[in-house]
Amino acid sequence: MSKKQFGSKIGLIAATVGSAVGLGNVWRFPAETQANGGAAFLLLYVACVFILGVPVMLAEFSLGRGGKSDAVGVFRKLSPRTAWWVVGAVGILASYLITCFYMVVEGWTLEYLWHSVTGGLYESVGHMTTSDVEGADNIFARRMDSYISADWPPLIFTYLVILLNIGVLLGGVQKGIERLSNVLMPVLFVVLVALCCVALSLPGAGEGLRWFLSPDFSKITASTVINALGQTFFSLSLGMGILITYASYYPSHTRLTRTSMIVSLLSLLVALLVGCVIFPAVSNFGLDGHSLRGATLVFQTLPEVFAFMPATRLWSTLFFVLLLVAALTSTVSLSEVTIAFLQDRFGMTRLKACLLALTPLFVFSTLCSLSFGSMSGFTIFGLNLFDFLDKFATNLLLPLVSIGVCVYVGWFAPRGLLRDQLTNGGTVRSRMTVFVLFVIRYLAPLMIAAILVSNFI
Repeated sequence: MSKKQFGSKIGLIAATVGSAVGLGNVWRFPAETQANGGAAFLLLYVACVFILGVPVMLAEFSLGRGGKSDAVGVFRKLSPRTAWWVVGAVGILASYLITCFYMVVEGWTLEYLWHSVTGGLYESVGHMTTSDVEGADNIFARRMDSYISADWPPLIFTYLVILLNIGVLLGGVQKGIERLSNVLMPVLFVVLVALCCVALSLPGAGEGLRWFLSPDFSKITASTVINALGQTFFSLSLGMGILITYASYYPSHTRLTRTSMIVSLLSLLVALLVGCVIFPAVSNFGLDGHSLRGATLVFQTLPEVFAFMPATRLWSTLFFVLLLVAALTSTVSLSEVTIAFLQDRFGMTRLKACLLALTPLFVFSTLCSLSFGSMSGFTIFGLNLFDFLDKFATNLLLPLVSIGVCVYVGWFAPRGLLRDQLTNGGTVRSRMTVFVLFVIRYLAPLMIAAILVSNFI
């Protein structure tokens, strides 16, 4: 049976961008920018994407298309009778653990979207003025706590998004993943541009925009560089097995260098637009001192911003549509890593692989959701289950997989693999081969190791 492939160049780009543009761009990027000096962090992030992110992405692309298999299978095909397949196995484990708690966040997003549409999120709040900031802050903090820490409502919405993911993934590569991406990626950009226009039209938007785009280089420290590197690897979906898996669906004529640049530029564009939405908005309503980290930003601070704006329900609905699109394309790509493994390694049908990969999430994601509710007293190293899986997967497993990929492609892969993949077997020119090889051999492993060490200091 021939290897399944993406059906069009646009679909290939849309699916890969969808895998990269997720919650890392929407809720991690603003928090890192706020904590690390605004535009100074932004410039470092851009530099890290092109100096380190693109080469590591190309290493994963080369593995995936060169091996034409899942994240474990590519190592077994390219280097049989060696233990390098463990790198791919850890990548699959990381992607699955992330899926367990990402489904919960996606469920919260769907719940907030529902309450935005019905008006329940703003019930008894009404249209506020900037003098109501402190009162609104308390209202939305309590509301976020009541929504997330409840047991059954979050579970119902989590189960709904799991079923939604199963429905998409049963369609396969072209009719499922590619078709979804072709629809949702344009929707994401249209909604994001609309929100950006509204945020930039607010009376005091200029101050927040100046802070976001005016660099203060005195804020750059070693910690800022490490955080920019971490954001790069998280926002480009490196180390999760996603890019290896998706690249195995690329036709042989796909130009990997061009694809990596397009994906990186679009991912950066999303982060930039998100910044142009959030920083002017929170600055305009006196919320720039609020935490922009994680759930607090998305489920407390931004609903509070929308409460101060005309057409509150409209803008709140559009934002949570945006967030749901980002979350769905991420969970679909994360789940596909495990599905591809089950199909390629064990010869399963698409139906069996989908059900075997996603049905256990009804248990695992339930435990993650309840860790904010009735299971909040259960902790691992002082963290609830949701936070433990987040820290373990993103702070430990992803850097380890990225280092393994770089070392393998740079030193142990079959001779000429990288050059052959970047030049499509010598049929196209690629001037990046020497640079990419240098980065993944020397620079990337050292910098990723610095991220890994910093996570435990």
